[in-house]
Amino acid sequence: MSYLHQFLFGIYPYIALAIFLLGSLSRFEREQYTWKSDSSQMLYTGNLRLGNNLFHLGVIGLFFGHLGGLLTPVWVWDALGVAHSTKQLIAMTAGGIFGSLGMLGLLILLHRRLTEPRIAAVTKKGDKVLLLWLLVTLGLGLSTIVESASHLDGHMMVLLMTWAQHIVTFRGDAADYIVAAPWLFKAHLFMGLSLFVIFPFTRLVHVWSGFASIGYLGRAWQLVRPR
Repeated sequence: MSYLHQFLFGIYPYIALAIFLLGSLSRFEREQYTWKSDSSQMLYTGNLRLGNNLFHLGVIGLFFGHLGGLLTPVWVWDALGVAHSTKQLIAMTAGGIFGSLGMLGLLILLHRRLTEPRIAAVTKKGDKVLLLWLLVTLGLGLSTIVESASHLDGHMMVLLMTWAQHIVTFRGDAADYIVAAPWLFKAHLFMGLSLFVIFPFTRLVHVWSGFASIGYLGRAWQLVRPR
C-alpha cells in the first residue's frame, strides 16, 4: 500500500499534468474542429440555461477556491492572522455553497441529456463518462465537508495544502503528508487528478478558450467597411 500511495499522490499528479498539457496542445494542433463545447441548445433548450449557469458558477467557484486555498502558503494566512480553524470553516462554507450549486446544475444537465431523445441520440460515450466522473468527483468533494466537520482544528487542511504546494514545487516528499488522510480525501484527490487525464479527450478543452477570451479585452475594434 505504501508503494501505491506514493504512486497515486507522489507520481501520478505529474503524469496527469503532463497528459493534460501535452494532450491539450496536441488536440489543438491536430483536431481544431473538435475544439468546442458541443452545445445542444439548438436541439432542445428546456432548462439548459438554469443547469448551465448553476454548473458553471459552482465549478468556477470551486476551481479558484481550490487554487487559492491549496496553493496559498500557510505563512500568508498566519501573517494575516487567520487561524487554521477559521480558514477551514471558510473553505467548508464556500465549498459547500459552490459544490451544491455545481451538483444541482450537473444533475439538471445530466437529466436533460439522458432523458431528452434528440440529445440522447447525439450523446457520445465520452460525454456520459465525463458527466458521471464529474458527478462522483463533486459528490466526494461534498462528502469531505462532513468528514471535515469532525476535526475543525485545521490540521488536515494544512497537510493537504502542504501536499499540493510540494507537488507544484517538485518536492519528492509530497505524498508523505497525506498518508494518514481519510479515504474520502484521497478518493476525491484521485478523481480530481484524473479529470486532468481525461480533459484533452473530452469537450472540457473549451475551458482553455474561456481563459483565452480574456485577450479580447485588449484587442482593437473590428472595422467593418462598406463597399
